[in-house]
Amino acid sequence: MASTFFGLNIGKTGLYAYKAALDTTAHNISNSETEGYTRQVMGQTAGKALRMHSSYGMAGTGVSVTGVTQLRDEYYDIKFRKNNTILGEYASKAHYMTEIENYFNEVSIEGFTATFDSMYNSLQELSNNPSSLTVRSQVTNYAKSLTEYFNSLSQNLRNIQEECNFEIKNMVDKINSTAQQIAALTKQINTLEVSGGTANDLRDQRNLLVDELSQMANVTVSEQVVGAGIGVTSYIIKIDGQTLVDVGEYNTLQVIPREKKHNQNDIDGLYDVAWSNGQIFNLGSHNLGGALKALYEVRDGNNRHNLQGRVSAVAGDNYVTLTDTNINDIEKLNIPETGVITVGNMNYEYVGFEVIMDEDTGSFIYRFELEEHLWTDAIDTNASIGESINYKGIPYYMDQMNVFIRTYAKAFNEIHRTGRDLNNNPGIDFFTATNKVNGREYVFGPLAESDDHYYYDYNTFNSQTGSFFEDVPEDRPLYGSYYFLTAENFTVNSQLTYNPSRLAAATDVLNGVDNNDVVQALIALKTDKTMFGQGEPGGFMNTLVADIGIDTKKANNFSISQENILRAISNQKLSISGVDIDEEAMNLVRFQNAYNLSAKVISVMDEIYDKLINYMGV
Repeated sequence: MASTFFGLNIGKTGLYAYKAALDTTAHNISNSETEGYTRQVMGQTAGKALRMHSSYGMAGTGVSVTGVTQLRDEYYDIKFRKNNTILGEYASKAHYMTEIENYFNEVSIEGFTATFDSMYNSLQELSNNPSSLTVRSQVTNYAKSLTEYFNSLSQNLRNIQEECNFEIKNMVDKINSTAQQIAALTKQINTLEVSGGTANDLRDQRNLLVDELSQMANVTVSEQVVGAGIGVTSYIIKIDGQTLVDVGEYNTLQVIPREKKHNQNDIDGLYDVAWSNGQIFNLGSHNLGGALKALYEVRDGNNRHNLQGRVSAVAGDNYVTLTDTNINDIEKLNIPETGVITVGNMNYEYVGFEVIMDEDTGSFIYRFELEEHLWTDAIDTNASIGESINYKGIPYYMDQMNVFIRTYAKAFNEIHRTGRDLNNNPGIDFFTATNKVNGREYVFGPLAESDDHYYYDYNTFNSQTGSFFEDVPEDRPLYGSYYFLTAENFTVNSQLTYNPSRLAAATDVLNGVDNNDVVQALIALKTDKTMFGQGEPGGFMNTLVADIGIDTKKANNFSISQENILRAISNQKLSISGVDIDEEAMNLVRFQNAYNLSAKVISVMDEIYDKLINYMGV
């Protein structure tokens, strides 16, 4: 049977319950603008009824608070993070592709097109006045401006590659820091919840960190209760299937500077990423996603244009020969002078290579000198250099520039060498390149008469010496392949710069210095549609710019689309877990009224007991 003062206890439970409800509402209102905050609600149920030995059976005991819980739907968490990963990837690609596009936009504005046209305008003027040293100087100066344009463009692309590389390091550091914070929060959450409470605000902080992490890479989260409801959960976060956080413990990533380049034009010290515990971390994984994958593809993307072929060699060999290759054109060769060749599933460092053309088939044979001997037999085994990345990133655009300048310079030089200068000397290479080690200029043309004793094969060279020959004295020309000509070191022959009379304008100057047949042939190169598959030289560059524009537009469109999708998901998520100020204001009034009525119950009970005790207890 209930106590005489049972009504006071019922009123007390109401006071406590609605005081807690008011506190919860106040907490929601004060955090209405807090990022990542999840609306909390107080759960309540009727108190356990007492059995009464009377006709009405059982009597209620008031209200019980079951706890304060979050209104959060895990489905929207998963959906949000997956789309946040996609947005992180395309937003990063859009940013860096826009930078690349801005540099290449000069092709049509004031860069390549203007410089290219100026050079040809000066050539046209030279055809009218071949003997003028002033006009000849104009030609070499405008040609120098063209080479400097490509030098500048190359440096700008290298700067973007360096920026991406630095950002990868920053992102790895941020992932490690986030993992550490998540692990620390998980420890705190388990410590608080093991006694039966719910660490709602700490869970919000943890979820916000996971949301930020999902923009950098694709993450999966699993949480399971450990034991028989003692309040401890197993909380695991994985990146690309590998564990980042395991309850209170976490793994870290590290960046490792590459000792060898993957592409000829890469900057030094590009970072690879690995787990600190020795596990392999694959930046090229299809499932990685996020901004980290975008940075990797922009930095290393070669549109799958890496050297591939077949190797046949036996264990112990210090050389491997690559045949049946996918690159049989010196102008398109993009492998580093020293690097790593992958034979089967094993990597070997090579210290140099030779390229030889097979006269019977016209295909190229590559012979690589290994730093260490071959460990196992490799009979008709696939081999490659660098990684095959299906994205047009910095290496791809650098390769395309190299293809253009090598092809164009080769055609220009071959015509210029057929002529004679003002002093009836044979024509020399007009465009050349500077050796990055010793600063000497390459000679791409035939051997001079004084160098007849040297063996010369246009398609044969050794990457270690930077020349066709193993030992080139200082007083001898540095003969080299167009492989050594890149956008970085593209230049005009210094002999022409310092002495414009060396410019060859005609094949015959003995019968008059006003002959201009060589100049006319050089002018015709501008409209030569057979030089490139894209048509004229200008058409090649315009096609390259169009490709960049399409790739940039695609990245921007995907970024905008994903941003809209993510906004819609966020709105759906907020409709459940977000704080609605109007609704909370209504709850404030409701709970205030309930609290006041509970107080009124106690006041009424006080009056009843006053009558009972003071007026009836005689």
